[in-house]
Order: sequence, then structure tokens, then C-alpha cells
Amino acid sequence: MNSLAHPQLHFTPAQQDPDGPRELVILGSTGSIGTQAIDVVLRNPDRFRVVALSAAGGRVELLAEQALRLGVHTVAVARQDAVSALREALAAKAAGRPLPQILAGPDAATEVAAVECHSVLNGITGSIGLRPTLAALRAGRVLVLANKESLIVGGPLVKALAKPGQIVPVDSEHTAIFQALAGGSRAEVRKLVVTASGGPFRGRTREQLAAVTPKDALAHPTWAMGPVITVNSATLVNKGLEVIEAHLLYDVPFDRIEVVVHPQSIVHSMVEFTDGSTLAQASPPDMRMPISLGLGWPDRVPDAAPGCDWTKAATWEFFPLDNEAFPAVELAREVGTLGGTAPAVFNAANEECVEAFLNGRLAFTGIVDTVAKVVAEHGTPTAGTSLTVEDVLHAEDWARARATELAAG
Repeated sequence: MNSLAHPQLHFTPAQQDPDGPRELVILGSTGSIGTQAIDVVLRNPDRFRVVALSAAGGRVELLAEQALRLGVHTVAVARQDAVSALREALAAKAAGRPLPQILAGPDAATEVAAVECHSVLNGITGSIGLRPTLAALRAGRVLVLANKESLIVGGPLVKALAKPGQIVPVDSEHTAIFQALAGGSRAEVRKLVVTASGGPFRGRTREQLAAVTPKDALAHPTWAMGPVITVNSATLVNKGLEVIEAHLLYDVPFDRIEVVVHPQSIVHSMVEFTDGSTLAQASPPDMRMPISLGLGWPDRVPDAAPGCDWTKAATWEFFPLDNEAFPAVELAREVGTLGGTAPAVFNAANEECVEAFLNGRLAFTGIVDTVAKVVAEHGTPTAGTSLTVEDVLHAEDWARARATELAAG
């Protein structure tokens, strides 16, 4: 199998000093993944050193605090209008410490993704992470990938650049698969089993889902995430994206990738082998574990997150997915099979529909219904080796505009 994420192959950039702390770049540093990654770094200063950060620019006080505490040499912000406030925040907090260089604009994260380091953690949310992902791979960095959208929308582009072992996934599901795959050869893999919490609406029928509110959808039972990802978890679009991601990362056909509902979110995914054995990775729901594994691979970071408490009784449940109430996973399989620009259309249309839902302009069930209409209208996607970044961006622009039209009714 020509897999991008291979637990038995480790890609090591030549410029990294094996005796010093591993140098990192963190993209999306003020978001959920970024802040937890910085927590891991600060608790392990002998292992890691952050040399550059990027963020959208909406939380300049936090970004300035991170930059100075970590002693980075470069800070990138996507919003040009955030530069003045960032400079002021850095100056106010510096207390004699050297100030970092500031890069700004839509290409700033892409530029910082290619600076000299060992690993780049892409924790940006959304398909805007595609160019930074490609830049990190092109520069020969280990890509610690939390930005699933960049792989999904730019699959052929990413696969053309990535060397075996150059990508280490951070999604809890794909970290689990990554670890379980080390238990056998690729030829022995029968199927991947991706677990889903079921979100806040597990067990509800499609009719019962029609009237749910944004407040209902944002009340995830086990994970604390941003609003878009939380709604994606409620619709199971997030699980559909993860099925496409698993196919691209591990080169396993879609008909051998199964989704099961596991409300406790302790077993993060499984690999079933040809002899009937199944290996599962289990840990309490805490993203610091998969983040630390991504940053430290092939070594583990001790005490990165709490383990399971085996002194207490516990019950783990598994249920089949209700595809009638939650059609997003099957739609994602179709989109992934189409390939080309179809995944970009799926993802972009969903982002617009989630925004419409959160703003009260679209019903909850209308999210996936509208995405399905946009995908159907898109027709035959640009595919194969001819796919370019411009093709992806053009498809996304069209999908966003069309989804907005349909959501407006």
C-alpha cells in the first residue's frame, strides 16, 4: 500500500539536530489544537522548541503572549489589520525580551510553514490550510496534520508531494489507526473501523432532528471543540471527512472503512486484520495525547495526558450508524470515490451551510441536504494528475456561492 501515514516508516529532516530539542512551527496557535500543542511544548522544554507561530489574527493578546513565552523568531497573522494591535501587544508584554518578526496577509501561514524546522503542526481550521500543508511538504518538513481539510480537498496534490512517513496525523481517530497499524503488515489489514461519538443527537430520528437549534448542536457530550467542528460532529459530516481522510492516509478502499458509534469516546478507532484480530487504541478524550504523539513521533511523550483508570468499572458501547438519520457518511463515501474537486465542493458547501445554520438561516437537517444538492450539481469533477490548487479554489468558490444561494431558499 502506498500510504501517506506509515507508522513503520519515519521521515526525518536532515537539518534537525538529533541532540537538541525538536524545532517546531505551529500553525493555528490560538485555536484549540494550537493552544493544547503549546501546553505540551511548555511541559516538555527539553524535547521541543517552537520557532514560529501563525494565527488568523482575532486573538492578538493571546498570540503575543504565546510568541514571547516561547521565544519564537517569527509570528504570522492572516489579517493585515491585526498587525498594529499585535505589535502593541508584543511591545507591552515584552519586558526586555526580543520581539519576533511579523508576517501578515493571506500567504503568511504558507510562508512560515516552510521555515527551517523539524516538524510543522498544521492546526488551521478549514481548507485555507491547503497551501501551508503543501509548503511544509515541499520544504521537506514532517507534517503533523490536524488540518484534515487540506488533505481532503487537495488529496492528489498532497499525495504527489508527501514521502512515506512524512505525515503524522493528529485527529484522534487517525492517531488510533496509525498506532494500531503498527501491529501488523499492510497486507494483513482487512478493514479500518472509525469510531464516532454520535454527537449530541445519537438515537434521534431524522424527524426529531428537524427542529434542533444551534445551542443543541453545540452541546457535544464528550469533546470541547470549535463551533464548526462541533456542528460537523453533530451532523456526522466530520466523520464523513475522516473516512475520506483515512482512505487518503492509509490507501484503504472505501468499502473497507467502517464507521461505528461509540458514545464513550474511549476507543478512538480500530484496525481489523485478516485473521479476525482487532487492535483498538483507547484513552480518555484528551487531544494532548494525539498531539504529543504527532510532535514526538516515533517517540512517545511521557504523561502527555491521563490514561484510563482501570480501577473503576466502565462500560464501552458500540452501535451501528443510522445512515437514514445521518446521511453525511454515505455522501462522503460517494464524494471520496468521485475524487478530484468533489471533496473540495463537499467541504466548502458544508462550511457555508454550517454558518447558515448557526445564523438561523438553515435547518439542521438542511445542512447535509443542501451539501448533497451542491455536490450533485457540481457534476464531473476535475480529477487525476491534472488537478491544481487553482482548480480546488475555483471549485470551492463555486460551491460556497451555490450553497449560500440554496440556503437562502
